[in-house]
Amino acid sequence: MLTIVDRVDLRIAPGEFIAILGPSGSGKSTLLALMAGLDRPTEGEALLDGEPIHNLSEDALALLRRHKIGFVFQSFQLLSNLTARENIMLPLELADGHDSDPEARADELLRAVGLAERGHHYPGQLSGGEQQRVALARAFATRPPILLADEPTGNLDSETGAVILDMLKRLHSDSGTTLVLVTHDPAVGALADRIVRLKDGRIA
Repeated sequence: MLTIVDRVDLRIAPGEFIAILGPSGSGKSTLLALMAGLDRPTEGEALLDGEPIHNLSEDALALLRRHKIGFVFQSFQLLSNLTARENIMLPLELADGHDSDPEARADELLRAVGLAERGHHYPGQLSGGEQQRVALARAFATRPPILLADEPTGNLDSETGAVILDMLKRLHSDSGTTLVLVTHDPAVGALADRIVRLKDGRIA
């Protein structure tokens, strides 16, 4: 049996910004998936607010992620047939009753990420940096207490990546969201309150 994450004991405080740092294949993304309930541990536990999530049903996990966890990925993962504004509104509409005015919330976030004039554009009409800004806005739309970011600047040039990281830090600071960022770049990890280094699936 292949062991990807081994004997990891990690506690993250509410509102903390931690970076999980390590080379490709060290288990970073798998650890993030365990935190989100996207993967289940073969041994041990995954707890959120002191409650186990590793043994929840798929429906219960989907509901938990919808209301408590935001995601930012390297590949943006915007829906190409929706405008930037509609992409941001989507999680609000899925979380029925979460926000009384999804359009106003989307516009607020578009302004926060500097895209107030680009809300009617589709992802294919936006640059990579602009798409990642929309992805950030979408991740914060429901005001999730936890945000998981997997190499959010991996597809961007260094200058654009720095802008995205600055924006991510500002949104985290303004919202009080717990931020867990996966990266292979020590310079990116240095922005966090705490660095957790992974090597061969273990905390180094």
